[in-house]
Order: sequence, then structure tokens, then C-alpha cells
Amino acid sequence: LRSALAGYLARVRGVRTGAENLLVCGGVAHGLVLLAGVLRARGVHTVAVEAYGLHVHRDLLTRAGLRTVPLPVDGRGADTGALGDAGAVLLTPAHQFPTGVPLHPERRAAVVDWAHRTGGLVLEDDYDGEFRYDRQPVGALQGLDPEHVVYLGTASKSLAPGLRLGWMVLPPSLVGDALDDPASRTPGVLDQLTLAQFLGSGAYDRHVRSARLRYRRRRDALVAALAEHAPDVGVTGIAAGLHAVLQLPPGTEQQVVRAAAWHGLAVHGLSMFRHPHTTVAPRDALVVGYGTPPDHAWTGALDALRRALP
Repeated sequence: LRSALAGYLARVRGVRTGAENLLVCGGVAHGLVLLAGVLRARGVHTVAVEAYGLHVHRDLLTRAGLRTVPLPVDGRGADTGALGDAGAVLLTPAHQFPTGVPLHPERRAAVVDWAHRTGGLVLEDDYDGEFRYDRQPVGALQGLDPEHVVYLGTASKSLAPGLRLGWMVLPPSLVGDALDDPASRTPGVLDQLTLAQFLGSGAYDRHVRSARLRYRRRRDALVAALAEHAPDVGVTGIAAGLHAVLQLPPGTEQQVVRAAAWHGLAVHGLSMFRHPHTTVAPRDALVVGYGTPPDHAWTGALDALRRALP
């Protein structure tokens, strides 16, 4: 599987690695647990994270004894010029979660330069890297500096979250430390062999192309429904990924989240993903995923969302 992944990631994401530097793990969260131990062993105490991001990942780092400091996020992605004294940074550069913007080329170059200059480590969560619709694919940061960037990927979105199957591409100097961690258990052998066959046969590529088309149609239906029934609601972050961000009038976020729940629809307010210590001004918005509902329920989900919006 490591050999198959090395070839696939080089071809599709521009990742530079051999199988010997690739570690199969139980998903991005498991990878972060391993990396937290590696960072502590290197004397790192502070990890910069995006001001808006997955609280689960922040919590994993915090429980491992690392302090997280927020980087402002704007229309050009995370502000990598605000890294300060952090020893590492966790980013979603291909498609920032949840705002949906790619990291601007100048900021990509700046964070790689920071890592090279300071010896810091960039943890690249390739969130939604395979699902892009209206833009050319954004290559992995790891391809710019394999010695200072850890690339993390997963089959959760392309196949199924229940697989708990992910991978890390590590700088050669970190491979031994990661493997020595008692938590470095790998997923089941049968799952790994199955994915290796899926990748090697070309079936995985065909599956991703088919899924990309299906999700693009769902995204287009979402945008069309909002344009017709809620034209004042702005939609952003939709050039890639499996979710959209709906801009709401100030002060209405929690009201809309409650209304959606009343209609049987689970959506999240943007505030849920905000770092508790960020100074970035809060804004009211919904984060709406369109990958989960089955096809027969998609029209009903759109109707429920329409009824919940102001």
C-alpha cells in the first residue's frame, strides 16, 4: 500500500516521496497524535493553527501537551506571516476548512521559507484535495520542501470514514521517531491490501472522478436553490470540497442552526470552528456539507435548508 500510495500521490498531488517515508495510519487524527509525540521529543511547545478549523484536531494537540495559537484567516487563507515563535504549524492549504479558500501562492512560499529558515515543521492536512470543480488542482505543499513538510491524507471522504485509513508522508529524519511511538499501530492488513489493489488497478481514479461529478451536481443544485429562494445569502468556498459556507445577516447564526435542527437538518454555525483565543472578528455563517445525504434525500434536504434560512 505504501508503494501504491507513493506513486498515486506523486501523480495526483505532486508529493515527493518513496514508500520508505510513508506511514499508513488510522486517519488524520491518528497521524496528529503520532506527530504530537514527535514534536514534543523535538522540544516543540507551540503549534500554530488556523483561526477557523477543526476543533477535534486542536484538542488532540492540546491534550498532548502542546499549546495552539491561532493564525488569522482571510480571503488568501491563513496568515503565515504571523507564525511568531511556533515550532510547527497545522494548515489546510488546498482548501481551508471551513472557509474554503486555498492558501495564496505568496503565503505558501512564505510558510515553506519559514520552515526552512527556522527548522519548523509544517503539518499539511490535504483537506478535500481530491475534490475540486472550478479551478485547477492546488499541488501539495510537501512537494516544495519534503524535508520540512509532513503531508497527511485520508480515504475518509473519497471512500468512507469508517475505514479509519490514512497516511503520512514524513521527512526522512522523522520516520524512525514516528514508528517508535507505541501508538503507531497500523490499520487492518486486508483493508490496506484492498486499497493498494484499488489504487494499482486504476479503479480508485475512476471512483474519484465519478464522485467528483456527483458532488459537483449537488453543489450546483445547492447554489441554484439558494439563488432562487434565498438570493441575499452569499455562498463561498465552493470551488472545491464537500461543503459550502453560507453568509448570514449579523446575529442570526444560532437562530438558523436551531431552525435547521427543527426541520431535521444538521448544519453547523461557523462559530463552532473558531479558535477560542483568536482576535479575528466573528461572522455569522453556516457550514453546509453536501456529501452526506443519500441521493433520494437530497431534494428534501435542500427544502429543509431553504425553510430554515432567514
